[in-house]
Amino acid sequence: MRRSREDRWIAGVCGGIAHRFGWNSNLVRLAVVAVALVVPGVSIWMVVLAYVLAILLIPESEAY
Repeated sequence: MRRSREDRWIAGVCGGIAHRFGWNSNLVRLAVVAVALVVPGVSIWMVVLAYVLAILLIPESEAY
């Protein structure tokens, strides 16, 4: 898995996930926001922390 260079809003994490699985990147972004705001037991800070960790741990793509 790689972070996207082209399909990105913040750091390309959602774009990279969408590219890897063949999903629409806007739906992945919507799912991340929904998890942060709607799912009980998951706080916004947990999602932000996971996103920051993904930025730090997932390398950026050379191709996309």
